[in-house]
Formats: sequence, C-alpha cells, structure tokens
Amino acid sequence: MTPPGPSPKRDAKQLWERVPAPVADAGLVALAALDAGLNLSDDTPFGLALAAVACAALALRRRFPLLVFLLTLPATLIQDTLVAPIAALFTLSVRSRDRRLLAVCATLSAAATAVPWPPGQSAWLGRTWTLVDFVYTLATAAAPVLLGQLVLARHDLSQRLTEIEEAREHERALHAQAVLARERAQLAREMHDVVSHQVSLIAVQAGALQVAARDPEAREAARSIRSLSVGTLDELRTMVTLLRASGGSATELTPQPTLADLHRLVESSGIEAELTGELPPTVGTPAQRALYRTVQEALTNVRKHAPGARASVELWHQGPDVGVTVTNTAPSRPPLPLPSAHQGLVGLKERADILHGTFDSGPAEDGGYRVRIRIPAHAD
Repeated sequence: MTPPGPSPKRDAKQLWERVPAPVADAGLVALAALDAGLNLSDDTPFGLALAAVACAALALRRRFPLLVFLLTLPATLIQDTLVAPIAALFTLSVRSRDRRLLAVCATLSAAATAVPWPPGQSAWLGRTWTLVDFVYTLATAAAPVLLGQLVLARHDLSQRLTEIEEAREHERALHAQAVLARERAQLAREMHDVVSHQVSLIAVQAGALQVAARDPEAREAARSIRSLSVGTLDELRTMVTLLRASGGSATELTPQPTLADLHRLVESSGIEAELTGELPPTVGTPAQRALYRTVQEALTNVRKHAPGARASVELWHQGPDVGVTVTNTAPSRPPLPLPSAHQGLVGLKERADILHGTFDSGPAEDGGYRVRIRIPAHAD
C-alpha cells in the first residue's frame, strides 16, 4: 500500500506562498486595470483618473489596507469595477480584527456600488430596485470580509499550534532533565552508601595492617594501600557532589585537580615514579585538569597492568602547546587479573579532542608502555 502523496490544495498553497509579494501585487494591479477597462462606465478624464487611482493603490494594500480601501470607494461609485474593492476589502479583513470597522467598510462598499451614478438616474430606477441592488452588493461585499477573517483565524490557529508544540517540546526537555537528575541522585546514593563504605573499610584495614606489620615492605605496602584508599575516597566525594549538583551552581564550586597536585599524585601512586619538567603558570584550568587526569589514568594502568615497573612523568611545552608523557618500563612480574572497563584511554582521547589536542598511546621499545597528550595551553 503506497502512502498518500501531497494534496493538490497543499501544493497550490505552497506554490502561491513562493510567489514574491511584489509580483503578486503587480499581477493584482494588472487584473484590476483589466477589470476597470472592460467595465468602464465613465470614460471622462475624471472617471479614468479615479479608476487609475483605485487600481494603482492596490500595490500598497499590504502596508495601508484601510487607506487603499478608501481610495477604491470613489471609483466604485462611478465605475462598475469589481476586482479593486473586493481585493481591498479582503486585505483589510486579513489585517484587522475590528469587526465593527469591517462591517462599516462592507456597507460603504455596497452603498457605493448600489447608489446610481450620476444621481439623476435614480428617478427611473426607483428606490425599490436601489434597495434590492444594495442588499445584493452587501452580500457580495461580505464574502471577501468573511474569507479574510477565515484566513486570519487559520493563521492564529496555526500560530497557536506552533506555540503548543514548542511548549510540549519544552515540557519533554524538562521531564528528561528531571529523569536525569533522579538517576544521578540514585547513582550518587549508591556510590556513597556502597562504594565509599567499602573503600573506607579498605583504608581502615590498611591502617591497621600498617601498625601491626613487622616487615618493612609489608608496612610500606599497607601505607600505600591506605594512601590510595584515602585518595579514592576524595575522588568519590567529588563525583558524588558533581552528580548531586546535576549541573547546578555546586558544580562550579567543586574543587578540581590542577598541576600543583601532580607531585602528591605521583608520590601516592604506589609505584616507583619520577616527575620531571615544568610548565608555565599561565596554563589554563581545562588544560591543567586534562594533564592531571592523563597522569592519573596512566599511573593507575601501570599499577594494575605492569607490577614492579618504574614510571617517568615528563611535563613539557612547545610553543602554544603543553603536554605530558608517561612512560613505564616492562613489568617485573605477571599482572593480577583485575577488573577493567577498558575505557580510561578512550576517555583521555575524547578529552583531548574536546580541547583541540592530540592523544596517543602504545607499547614502548623496551617492552613498556607510553602515553602522551598534547593540548593548547589556553584551551577552553
């Protein structure tokens, strides 16, 4: 079953709307002039001048509809014109909501058509025929008025439907935001009640092990576990605050890591790592945050996937760009099967793309791994 095509009425309407207004006005003026020429009843210079004024005034009907209608009345009185008064009445009714004014204008148009001209003809026409002619012309004049009001009502209805659709779109957007806020709040509660609790227990157990252990290596490992657990708790609190803020003002007040926190990050990484290089203090906040997250993710991957490896963190800047390169040596023992979502490096590449930078990662020549990011110093 083939879907129904566009209706001929809709095609005609679209075709008419594509016609430029000056072209349509020029065509209407030509049609009114043709009508006046074919139905000319007073060929005196005065009558011809009134007919010419009535036809030419139609070119201004969109800007001055009432004035144009008044200019057609004298020609309607002495000439048997039809197009000019009907077009003027239709335009006035489309652009006016004053029904009393429209009724008066329709009556004036009917009277100008029905009153005999010159006045001496009224003796043989009779009052009865004049009244009948007036009623007929009044019904004729009411047609363009009613049609214009119908067009105006349809335009108002279309505009109202557009406003209703926009309101519905806004309501759907608000509903989606509300659903997203509820999901964020639920996720924040889960992270706070479950993940934070378990990480806190890890920190407590690591602290107890650090106190009770006699082996220096075990004590150092416990200290590293406790330090990492405390850092993880801080990150979780930040994430919970961000989720609960849901894009509000609290998000802007949440402290974000900067280059000044890199030394503490490297020292608490739990691996043998060295930080070298310096960056100018004018590096923008988004760039500092991206560099910090790159180092954080790289050191986490070294700790998880390359146990016993050493890492070097090198900060550098070239022209308007800044960057960091994190390189680790080959692991000294097989890694443990730890869970991983394999999304860390993907997230770093997306972050670099957003800041109009570059990101690359891959195996190093000595069997280790290298992560490198390069971004504009003043990226935003």
